[in-house]
Amino acid sequence: MRDTLRFRQVHLDFHTSPAIAGIGAKFKKKEFQAALKQGHVNSITVFAKCHHGWSYHPTQVGQQHPHLSFDLLQAQVEACREIDVNTPIYISAGLDSVASAAHPEWRMLRANGQYAGWTAEPIAAGFHRMCFNTPYLDYLCDQIREVATLYPNCHGIFLDIISEEECCCKWCMEWMAKRGLDATTPEARQKASAHTLQTYYERTTAACREANPAMRVFHNSGHITPGRRDILKFFSHLELESLPTGGWGYDHYPMSAKYVSSLGLDYLGMTGKFHASWGEFGGFKHPNALRYECAAMLAYGSKCSVGDQLHPCGKMDASTYALIGAAYAEVEQKEAWCGDVKTIADVGLLLATSINADLNRSQRDDTGANRILLEGHFLFDVLDTECDFAKYRMLVIPDTVRIDAALKKKLDRYLAKGGKLFLCGQAGLADENTFLFDVGATCEGPSELSPDYILPRKDLRPGFVQTPLVMYTRSQRIRVTTGASLGDVYDPYFNRTYQHFCSHRHTPNKPARSGFDCGVLNGNILYLSHPVFTQYNDCGAVAYREYITNALRLLLNTPTLNVGNMPSTGRVTLVEQPAQKRFVAHLLYANTLLRGGNVEVIEELNPLHDIALTLRLPRRIKSVRLVPENIALDFTTTTGGVSFVVPKLLCHQMIELAYA
Repeated sequence: MRDTLRFRQVHLDFHTSPAIAGIGAKFKKKEFQAALKQGHVNSITVFAKCHHGWSYHPTQVGQQHPHLSFDLLQAQVEACREIDVNTPIYISAGLDSVASAAHPEWRMLRANGQYAGWTAEPIAAGFHRMCFNTPYLDYLCDQIREVATLYPNCHGIFLDIISEEECCCKWCMEWMAKRGLDATTPEARQKASAHTLQTYYERTTAACREANPAMRVFHNSGHITPGRRDILKFFSHLELESLPTGGWGYDHYPMSAKYVSSLGLDYLGMTGKFHASWGEFGGFKHPNALRYECAAMLAYGSKCSVGDQLHPCGKMDASTYALIGAAYAEVEQKEAWCGDVKTIADVGLLLATSINADLNRSQRDDTGANRILLEGHFLFDVLDTECDFAKYRMLVIPDTVRIDAALKKKLDRYLAKGGKLFLCGQAGLADENTFLFDVGATCEGPSELSPDYILPRKDLRPGFVQTPLVMYTRSQRIRVTTGASLGDVYDPYFNRTYQHFCSHRHTPNKPARSGFDCGVLNGNILYLSHPVFTQYNDCGAVAYREYITNALRLLLNTPTLNVGNMPSTGRVTLVEQPAQKRFVAHLLYANTLLRGGNVEVIEELNPLHDIALTLRLPRRIKSVRLVPENIALDFTTTTGGVSFVVPKLLCHQMIELAYA
């Protein structure tokens, strides 16, 4: 039986050039241990092989770094074992410049004749990408088996850079030719890459577990692909890479964690100590940022991992472990309220990226919907089509979701049992003119006019808007029949062209209503005629958020959680620990700023005061207290739920609600 993931992990990179001497020369066991203790670290991913392709232990398969004179991996493992720190082992799989130098024919080759990877040019700096359909996979599996045999009691194998682009190397071309596939077409190349990746998962996972069948295995591709449940059998757990300052931003991790929380695997979040992203020497984010990021991992049900990079000399950086220690000291105090949790959610967000196979990793409507739900303080999970919809009072289907026959049947069953469906844009349409569901309106296809304007009915209207609001994304022309209209559409005088335009940007609205509706409510289905989540992602207007959240609340009606005096940048989650007979609410707040053009940072942590919460829970609450501080809060119980006030929130506050 595998041990459980620990809460306070470090992911220690070590990608070292052969042009640097004295590799590991300043490694000292006591200093290494002292750094881990200072950082409150109880698990660290140490390295067997790096992106350059060098091994950091004696090897019969690969090549030990030419300037390493001892078994650095073994030294780290022994140092950790003495102080009860777990040691998963890292192996770079997809990148290997040592192997590519000896076998350039093993490199991944694009259809245009350029090498794939971090550099396509032989005179450019960067790692070389290898194709798993070549004999390189045999070489890699031999390396994995060697490490797993040398360290059968390590705490897992972490395999990095796992994906397969369309490849036209000799082996991929032969594979396609034998099956009569036309390699000039993307479809044929995609079939080959899918086969190659499947083979990779099967063979490498088997190699990891040859010496120890219970060995933990994780294959890192920088994200967890929504909807790809077929590959989860090759994973023992999940590690959710999400560096806010590295381009991910602070809203990415919640969406990733909320998706994997329903997959049945233990998981940890992975941020970095870097100001920017991986591979940054001498870069440090502010300690308050790391405190917030680790607190967010706890709030979203995960364990924590912080990325670091060891200097080639092998000496741990004191500033880094002081930084990590400031965050992990707090995590250590909170762990008792964060393990073995199940999330509580009213809303399920069905990801477009889990359904639309041709989409990239990030879909604008998914991102916009995630932000709306976070900023509106809804309790929600992120779903694919295999999730159990019955758990949720309301499903949100983003703008571009294509509902096929199987999904339609599942949604019909959900609706028949009282579930609620929030649709917008193209979601819910069979074609341009036909709804899949009885939304109480007819559709006349997409509008020929864009942008247009809406004036929602008063209960949905943003509080500061009393006149038509511009909508930059093209709407569907709907007319309400049996449902309740949610407001009016106002057309512009004309579309902006060189023949006729008005003012700087777009044409103003006509004073008269167009006769079309901006949305409709019919029983348990609400439909908005614009792709509102895409629009919020692109524009971020507060007026849009208020309109959308008002519509969501109208359909949901009585949420499990109501929170007052919390800004939109605050975050709220609710989990249950059944074994301890308690719910735990998590409140998070930090003000994020854009610095340096496009880097989202946290520096100051400003307190919030007197946050009012009301929760409708299925248990009789007997006590409410702040934890881990163990401060009791006064609370009242009514038919509307249990209500209390949190006097102060600084970064992260947990509230325990114990039941009988």
